[in-house]
Amino acid sequence: MSKSADARGDEALRSVLKHWHEAVPNDRMAHLVKDVTRAFLRSLQARLARHSVPMSHWTFLRILWERDGLTQRELSIEAGLMEPTTVIALRAMESLGYVNRKRMNENRKNNYVFLTAAGKRLKKVLVPLAEDVNALALSSLSQSDVTITRRSLLKMIDNLARDEQLAGTDQLPRNARSRSPRSKSH
Repeated sequence: MSKSADARGDEALRSVLKHWHEAVPNDRMAHLVKDVTRAFLRSLQARLARHSVPMSHWTFLRILWERDGLTQRELSIEAGLMEPTTVIALRAMESLGYVNRKRMNENRKNNYVFLTAAGKRLKKVLVPLAEDVNALALSSLSQSDVTITRRSLLKMIDNLARDEQLAGTDQLPRNARSRSPRSKSH
């Protein structure tokens, strides 16, 4: 990374920190979670880059390390990405020797994605990097704070998943239907 890119990154970090600690310390939870997610991703991305692995490959590798042999469509859904984005990433990963795509005799229309030996070996190198990022993020928190944060975030996921299920129905809570999109509730 160039010195000017480092300087831009440092300035962006200072701006985010100032925002949260000084400008609007009580801003919406959604914004805080988004900035925490970005910080996690930047930290992991810097570590992955040392091994020439883009963040987009990390996403697919993590899924395949757990469930090798998914179809491209299943992989797209699991990653939360559009299929054309998945195809582009898989082509690149295939050219690097991390995955093979195969059509199976019992279903010739689907492409199945399998890790190669090289793709499997990456797990031993890359997973500790993600564990380091998590440890760094949690380093000054007590176990009690971590437990409460996990429980709270999981509850938020549950609440939003329930809301997503109700979104296509007329069963949304009355205050959710009448709320302005600019409301400070999230």
